[in-house]
Amino acid sequence: MDLAAHPPDRDALRALLAEVHLMAPERLAERIAVHARRLGVGETVVYLADYEQQALLPLAGPGVAARQQLSVDGSLAGRCFRRAETMRSAPSSGLQRLWIPLLDGVERLGVVEFVTTEVTDALAREATTYVSLVAELLVVTDAYTDLFSRLRRRKPLGLAAEIQWELLPPLTFATDRMVISGALEPAYQIGGDSFDYAVNGPTVDLIVLDAVGHGLPAALLSTAAIGAYRHARRDMFDLPDIAAAISAVIAGQFPGSQFATAAIARLDLDTGQLRWVNAGHPDPLIVRDGALARPPWCRPDPPLGLQQRRPRVCEVTLHPGDRVLFYSDGIVEARSPDGEFFGEERLADFVIQADAEGDQAPETLRRLMRHVLSHQADQLQDDASIVVLEWLTGSPPQLLP
Repeated sequence: MDLAAHPPDRDALRALLAEVHLMAPERLAERIAVHARRLGVGETVVYLADYEQQALLPLAGPGVAARQQLSVDGSLAGRCFRRAETMRSAPSSGLQRLWIPLLDGVERLGVVEFVTTEVTDALAREATTYVSLVAELLVVTDAYTDLFSRLRRRKPLGLAAEIQWELLPPLTFATDRMVISGALEPAYQIGGDSFDYAVNGPTVDLIVLDAVGHGLPAALLSTAAIGAYRHARRDMFDLPDIAAAISAVIAGQFPGSQFATAAIARLDLDTGQLRWVNAGHPDPLIVRDGALARPPWCRPDPPLGLQQRRPRVCEVTLHPGDRVLFYSDGIVEARSPDGEFFGEERLADFVIQADAEGDQAPETLRRLMRHVLSHQADQLQDDASIVVLEWLTGSPPQLLP
């Protein structure tokens, strides 16, 4: 392609936006590539991360340059994804590649590759703005197509996992005062574990939940529990009343004393006051100043579905920079072939070391899940979920390219 015939201009955003209202989903990759030429690039390819965040998969379309999938852990594109940093390849055969992270807010969706004769700072700035629009279009379009969900599957997705992934909020969200990030495994066969959160003014609400059992029955119980949680939270219930509402739904709709353990928490962003109800769940951990700081001991209440009285509320005041870990027992009880549990100390040490190495919350959790799987020889015997809540850590800007 003769790039000189397509000099950079600022109409790429306007031209793409003008088409999106009546654009068929299968044409999105093509039109993204076509309008990117106005920036002065020859080829543009969008890559989406698979469900395990181990591979970057190219989004195909008419006229879009053919590409192979790329490794998240073994490629320049993967480094762009892992660190949410713009990357430039060394020039080769008169061409250069620019890699820009594809972010919905701060959630990592994938990366975008631009191929041109020379990557200038001006081009990098224009392309970053363009990629911001591309990310928004992908999220909106995903609501009414299966194309992106199909692309992200490197192996069959179980029915229970299908339900759980549709139930989840964005895996990572941040403001200038907080970061919240979560992860689930086994990504393609997750059953009863789930999480949810909401940020309303100075308040962050979250739940980490582990429904009893496996497969579809656990996913259905989890779905009902998350629905009850959202209903009670949006009605502005206090934490004990939220727990009671979820417990009543489980007890009323699922026979045979089925239950779910959960941590239901609320953080005041102004004061750092963290309150939570522990319904038979592992105690949260706090990473503070590069060390493990356990919150004051608080007696857990019975799991949701088995509660007979109003649960107690646990409380701690966070320090600026604290990271709170809420997790299911599938993390700490992952057992190696010789019988050694993963354990709380190893969990905290991993998070502390990742922070020392400069990893942000979503990358820490991506690597943590690989570590947990490796510890159990890649065969988890139970679902594993974790949410990290950071308060005043100063890291939100670092989640952006």
